[in-house]
Amino acid sequence: TILLPSLAKTYADQDVSGYSKLLDWGLRMTVMLAVPAAAALALLAVPLIVTLFYHGAFTVHDVDMTRQALLAYSVGLVGLILVKILAPGFYARQNVTTPVRIAVLTLIGTQLLNLVLVGPLAHAGLALSIGLAACFNAALLYWKLRAHAIYQPQPGWLAFSLKVALAVIVMGGVLYLLNRPSTWWTTVGTLERVLWLSGLVIAGAASYFAALFALGFRFRDFRRADPSS
Repeated sequence: TILLPSLAKTYADQDVSGYSKLLDWGLRMTVMLAVPAAAALALLAVPLIVTLFYHGAFTVHDVDMTRQALLAYSVGLVGLILVKILAPGFYARQNVTTPVRIAVLTLIGTQLLNLVLVGPLAHAGLALSIGLAACFNAALLYWKLRAHAIYQPQPGWLAFSLKVALAVIVMGGVLYLLNRPSTWWTTVGTLERVLWLSGLVIAGAASYFAALFALGFRFRDFRRADPSS
């Protein structure tokens, strides 16, 4: 949302380098925030579902079925968010045709994936189809931006990606160690669930950003790049 006006301005100013830098900033922010979010969503699927929905007519079986869908959705979370960064790269240039064509291909791909995945995975296959199609959508948008020389990655992506991956591993280890068995979540009271889940979320976020800090990330690395620089 905040990226589109800045992209439109740099395009109007014919600032090709600034345009590419803004897209790069958006992509790095997405990787830094969406990757750990997707991992945490998968790791904390049961605590989240039980804390939010396990009451009334919602049974243990429902928890397991919902967990399957949530795990499938977590696969496509990064792709879904990347589309929100990559598509404005075209919109700011008043190019709506390319994203629409890619969206149509994605819709067709989603239906084909449904035919393949719904049989063996049931309702989770629907969720996985959406997630994989979102990744396909993002990949096509990225490819088109690169092919048209609209976006050129800034230096340091390999080191950046490795650091994020290591920090996610640290976060995953912390969440795995602190989490409780599924049976615990379905037997304790609501207050205890809320408190323990809150502790997991805080511990996960703290360990992730602490790991990033230890690997050399600083607050200034997260700020939006100045296109004029």
